[in-house]
Amino acid sequence: MARSRSSASRWRYVNPAYYLKRPKRLALLLILFVCVTLVVWDRQTLVREHEEEVSKLNDEVTRLHSMLEDIKAAQSGAGKANVIAKVSDASRNSDVLDDPIDVQRREKVKDAMIHAWSSYEKYAWGHDELQPQSKNGVDSFGGLGATLVDALDTLYIMDWTSNSKGLETIHNMVVRVPEFLVWVAESLDFNKNYDASVFETTIRVVGGLLSAYDLSGDKVFLEKAKDIADRLLPAWDTPSGIPYNIINLAHGNPHNPGWTGGDSILADSGTEQLEFIALSQRTGDPKYQLKVENVILELNKTFPPDGLLPIYINPHRGTRSYSTITFGAMGDSFYEYLLKVWIQGNKTTAVKHYREMWETSMKGLLSLVRRTTPSSFAYLCEKIGNSLIDKMDELACFAPGMLALGSSGYAPDEAKRFLSLAEELAWTCYNFYQSTPTKLAGETIFLIQDRQDMSVGTSWNILRPETVESLFYLWRLTGNKTYQEWGWNIFQAFEKNSRIETGYVGLKDVSTGIKDNMMQSFFLAETLKYLYLLFSPSSVISLDEWVFNTEAHPIKIITRHDQVENSGFFDGKHTETRSRARKEGRFHEN
Repeated sequence: MARSRSSASRWRYVNPAYYLKRPKRLALLLILFVCVTLVVWDRQTLVREHEEEVSKLNDEVTRLHSMLEDIKAAQSGAGKANVIAKVSDASRNSDVLDDPIDVQRREKVKDAMIHAWSSYEKYAWGHDELQPQSKNGVDSFGGLGATLVDALDTLYIMDWTSNSKGLETIHNMVVRVPEFLVWVAESLDFNKNYDASVFETTIRVVGGLLSAYDLSGDKVFLEKAKDIADRLLPAWDTPSGIPYNIINLAHGNPHNPGWTGGDSILADSGTEQLEFIALSQRTGDPKYQLKVENVILELNKTFPPDGLLPIYINPHRGTRSYSTITFGAMGDSFYEYLLKVWIQGNKTTAVKHYREMWETSMKGLLSLVRRTTPSSFAYLCEKIGNSLIDKMDELACFAPGMLALGSSGYAPDEAKRFLSLAEELAWTCYNFYQSTPTKLAGETIFLIQDRQDMSVGTSWNILRPETVESLFYLWRLTGNKTYQEWGWNIFQAFEKNSRIETGYVGLKDVSTGIKDNMMQSFFLAETLKYLYLLFSPSSVISLDEWVFNTEAHPIKIITRHDQVENSGFFDGKHTETRSRARKEGRFHEN
């Protein structure tokens, strides 16, 4: 009986009536239940989070294993410097968290773009360029909406990381994208009685429209690019195939400027290849590619051993005229495009001759390298006949970026040599900025072999991008944040000296800081774009997938299988997408 009473006594604790008569014990039981529930829930949450972390780690291990296999395959296949160095920029940094300083600086550059675009929109909508001080638009390129077309891909890129659905969904920018699209579709008219520069129209308008098409998929851009390219094509109808550099957009009548003595300009004749090849790839019509590739084939027939061509070429005979050899104005982007067409074609046999010509030219470039005293700044001379001239354009400051970009195609020792030279030249170009009172570079610089190293020649600054372009490439390819610091210093100098209430202006003199009255379209297309990308993750417009034209318009890399060196013909069915003067600019007194 005692056992029975004891058993009954224990069972009373599971009887609800027991607790209803004892509220304190009921409360204690409820508290105990809640605590146990929380402990169990917390344990389950921890298990789920642990499982998620393990899954993420497994994915990362798989990705890294795949990357390692790719690197091993590349090393065993080529022995080239693209594996010495630095893996690819996309695989190195695409998943790295943004540095908070980079985020802050990127937003500052974006704010500059908002200010520049809003000013253009308010005072110069539809015109080629804005004159900020007089608050009006001017048609520097015949009324083709140069700033509109030049700036579109910059606006898109600046919203790339947060939105990739299309141009209509760009946000957080003071832009009228729907109005812009309407303007391009309905108001962008190329039937102008205007003598246009084939070069400038190609790099800004054709390049800008193709880039907008590649970024958005909107066919209105491709249709407009085809329209303007068709108007430019008669410029290549010369006995040699070397194009005339000027053509009337409404009537044709191609010709060269009088001041060249009838000759064509090297850069103006050899800087349409990226755009016209891309147009053939996207339309399936080979005529554009045939015209521009014939220029390279013609020049390659008599290409000199040092790969250096003078700035004037006879369009009738295809021969070189006695003139300056330079990596500055009127020579520069010819050499740039030899490298970039090779990259655009995904470095296949079809474009191998471009790389070979470029490497020959780089041997010639080495013969132009000299150093100042006392600071030993490396620089690129100009050459006339056998005489070297100790002068370097700011335009030539694209060369460090070109050398860095091209170094990956060399064997390891040569790659290190050219990358080292690129870094030396970039330091010189940065000092073109740092050596003036405004911290902005002059248009030309004379390099000196005693006492002061360098002095400003032509003293204006028109918001050019070449130095920040090279800093962008060097940062992407080396990961050295020093180049970001240099770029930030240059941006701050633009903000201090060139930003006004109604936009951005150049300087008439980098020593006095006196302002001009022009916001160049390439400031939005290039300078601000390269600065923005300098502080962006490398996955934003990855160099593995895109190649920039000389106006900083990114064009998708498409593998080429056509044998151009034999036939010069493009077969649109055999492609696959891969997973100035260079920019003249104009100085205005008013």
